[in-house]
Amino acid sequence: MSTNQTTVWSSVGKKYLNGLTGLMLVGFIIVHLIGNLTLFIGVSAFNGYAHFLETALHGWLIYAFEIVMIVIFAIHILTGVMVAWIDKQRARPVKYELQRDAGGASKKTLSSRTMIITGLILGAFVVLHIRMFKFGDHALLPRPDGHHMKDLFGVVLEAFKQPVWAFGFPAVMVLLGFHLRHGSWSMLQSLGWSNDRVMPVLNRIALAFAVLMAAGYIVLPLYLYFFVDPAAGQATLPGGH
Repeated sequence: MSTNQTTVWSSVGKKYLNGLTGLMLVGFIIVHLIGNLTLFIGVSAFNGYAHFLETALHGWLIYAFEIVMIVIFAIHILTGVMVAWIDKQRARPVKYELQRDAGGASKKTLSSRTMIITGLILGAFVVLHIRMFKFGDHALLPRPDGHHMKDLFGVVLEAFKQPVWAFGFPAVMVLLGFHLRHGSWSMLQSLGWSNDRVMPVLNRIALAFAVLMAAGYIVLPLYLYFFVDPAAGQATLPGGH
């Protein structure tokens, strides 16, 4: 194995890869939330946004992006599990040992202890999310140019008018908040962008960021469930896949 390969698959290399892919996923989470906020504007805005993503560069952009995201997710999950296993093997068998956390000497936080669990749940949720909203049934809406576009607003609205999704989705987003709470500052630490002096500040920023992202995603299904008329998502032209 070459020196570069050895470096990448060393403990430090795995943490760096996990941090780098985590940074990319944080960027995706932010952009995805911004795009989803068009749900507040209405049918035309959200469907127009989704249609642009699906048709950009004749549809090749979204496929290329999805392939890249699959690779990023796979690397992030794989390195996360491997790093957690290595850390567990190296841990000293001291039952009440105090461990250094972002704010100083303290016991590990709930978010740090549950990173693997929340990560795996979020990974499974992403698969289900894609299955529902990308490959599920949908209607078609006419466009001014004579073509049609998917009524994804109607699909999302129909899903979030069901209590299991309207309240189940926010529950998973709480887990996202926990994952981001520890993961965002740990990511910067893995990339070498932090030190003991700034770590307490990064810890507070990570908390604020996690709350903001979780709240942003939580409010969307609750808004659709409580405040949007189901008729608002009905397509004028039924049929299609």
